[in-house]
Amino acid sequence: MSEATPIIELKNVSKSYGSGSGVTHVLADVNLAIREGEFVAILGFSGSGKTTLISTIAGLVRPDSGTVTMKGEPVTEPGPERGLVFQSYSLMPWLSVHGNIMLAVETVFPKASAEEREARVARYIEMVGLSHARDRKPAELSGGMRQRVGIARALAMSPEVLLLDEPLSALDALTRSKLGDEIERIWSEDKKTVVLVTNDVDEALLLADRIIPLTVGPGATLANEFVIDLPRPRDRTAANHDPEFKRLRAEITQCLMDMGIEEGSGEEDGRHLPDIIPVHFKEDRAKVVAAVREAKKHPELPRAYVEAARPKTGIVNRYVEFDEVKKVYPTPKGPLTVVDGFDLNMKRGEFISLIGHSGCGKSTVLTMVAGLTDVSMGGIVLDGREVHQAGPDRAVVFQAPSLFPWLSAKDNVLLGCDEVYPTASRAEKAEIAEYYLARVGLGDAMDKPAADMSNGMRQRVGIARAFALSPKLLLLDEPFGMLDSLTRWQLQEVLMEVWTRTQVTAICVTHDVDEAILLADRVVMMTNGPNAKIGRILEVDLPRPRSRKALLAHPDYYLYREQVLSFLEEYEKGHHGKSEPKAEASAPAASNPGKEAA
Repeated sequence: MSEATPIIELKNVSKSYGSGSGVTHVLADVNLAIREGEFVAILGFSGSGKTTLISTIAGLVRPDSGTVTMKGEPVTEPGPERGLVFQSYSLMPWLSVHGNIMLAVETVFPKASAEEREARVARYIEMVGLSHARDRKPAELSGGMRQRVGIARALAMSPEVLLLDEPLSALDALTRSKLGDEIERIWSEDKKTVVLVTNDVDEALLLADRIIPLTVGPGATLANEFVIDLPRPRDRTAANHDPEFKRLRAEITQCLMDMGIEEGSGEEDGRHLPDIIPVHFKEDRAKVVAAVREAKKHPELPRAYVEAARPKTGIVNRYVEFDEVKKVYPTPKGPLTVVDGFDLNMKRGEFISLIGHSGCGKSTVLTMVAGLTDVSMGGIVLDGREVHQAGPDRAVVFQAPSLFPWLSAKDNVLLGCDEVYPTASRAEKAEIAEYYLARVGLGDAMDKPAADMSNGMRQRVGIARAFALSPKLLLLDEPFGMLDSLTRWQLQEVLMEVWTRTQVTAICVTHDVDEAILLADRVVMMTNGPNAKIGRILEVDLPRPRSRKALLAHPDYYLYREQVLSFLEEYEKGHHGKSEPKAEASAPAASNPGKEAA
C-alpha cells in the first residue's frame, strides 16, 4: 500500500432499509478516507446511522451504492483485519474471561501452537488490566470489565483496524473515563488505526485526531471535519485550561446543535392552567382553617396554636431540611452505611444538582426524600413536615419513565392528575395535562401511545407528568442518563424552560458535570461510598434563564467546571474526606464561583 492510499476508504456510500412507501434512507453519499495509524471519531446521535456506517466498514452491511475498500481492496464481508467492539458486550456467558478471548484467538490463528495462543491471550488480558479476573465468568464482572474483555478479544485478533461502536455509552461516568484512558493508551502503544463511533463530544476530543460529525437522518452524511491538534496524552482536567480545547468544544457543540437541537420547548399556544389547587396544598389550607375555627371556639388558646398549624413556607431558607441523614443496610458481614450524615438545607424555589461517582449514595438520598426508602437515622423535613412515606407533594422522574405503554401521552399524565386533583372536573384535569405536554414539545403527540414513542419522547411525558402534579419538590434521578447527547441537550433546554415558569424546588441526581452546572443554583458533590456524605458545595452564579449556548460562552463557566472536575478526580482515586458543615441555602456568591455554602 502506498503512503497516499488510505487504509479505509468509503466513496459515495448510501444505504436504505425497507422498500416502497416503507423505505428508510439511512446513509446518503458518505465519503471518508482514513490514514493508517489514525484515530478518527464519528460523532452523531441516535438514529443518525452511526451503527450502519461502522457495520458497513466492518463488512456486516453491504451498501446499496458506492464502495468500501481496505488497502484498495473491496470490503464484501467481515474479516479479522477489522476488529469490532459493540456497545453491548456480546460475550459467551458460560466462558471465562480467558475462554472468551481464546475462542477468538483459536478462530483467527488455527495453525498457531497452544503455547503461542496462550501467550497471545495472556498478553491482551494483561493489557486491559484483567489478569486478576482471568477465570471469572461475565456474570461476575462489572459493565466496565465486560467491555474490557470485548476490547481485549478484538485486539487479540491482531486487527489492522479497530472499530469501536459506542463502546463506553452504557457505562457510568467514572468507568467511562477510565476505559477511555485505557483505549488511548492501547492505541498509542500499538498504533492501530481506530474508528470510534460516539455521541459524546468530550470523549471524541480526548481520543481522536479527527472528529467528523454525522448529520441527522434520514439520509445522513458526513459534515465538515474538525482536526484535533491537541497534545497527548490528554487529561480531562488539564484540557479545561486549554484555549484550543475550549474553542473546539464550543465549535463542535454548536455544529451539533445547529444540526438538530430544538430551542426550548413547545411554542406559546394560548393554553392556560385552570385555577385549581393540588390536594397537598389543600391539606395545608384545610389545616390552617381548622386551627382558626378551633381557636375561635376556644379563645383561651394561644396564637401559637394557629401558627403551629400554618405551613412553614415562610422559612424560605429551610424549605427542605436534611438533618444528619443516614442510610444503613444489613448485610451478612454486618451493617453497611451507604449514606453517613447527609446534612443540607434548601430554600424554596432552589434547584440543587447532586453529583458524585457511582455508588456514592446519590440515588439513595433522592429515594429517601421521595419517601421510597426509609431513613435509618436523622430526618428529612419538607415545608415543615417530616417525610415518612411517598406522597403527591413530591414528583419523581426516573432514568426510565414508568409509563403505561398502551395509554397515550395525555392519559399517562392524567393518571397523576386524578390523584392530585380529586375534586377537579375531567375538563380541568385535561387542561393541566395538555398544558404541560405542550410545554415539553408534545402538543402534536398527546394522543400517541407511549409504546410508539422514542425514549426521548417518553422522557418528555415523564417530565410533563411530574410538573402536572404541581409538586412542592421535584426529584430527578439521572433523567437523561439513557439518552444520546442531542436528545439530552434538547430535554435539558425543555426542563429549564418549564422550570423557569414554575420555579419548583428541585433536586437532580446526575453524573454529567455540564448538566449539573447548567441546571443548578448549587452543585452538591458527594464523597465516595460507603459512608458517603457531602464533600463540597459549589454555588453557581450564572444568569437565568440558561441555555447550553450561553453557558459555553460565559467567562466563568470553565471555572465552575474545573472545580467539579477537580473534586471528581480527587475522589476517583478513592479519597475519603471530611464532610462540610451543614449548608444553609443562600444566594450564590457572585465574586467567587468556588465559594462553598456554609
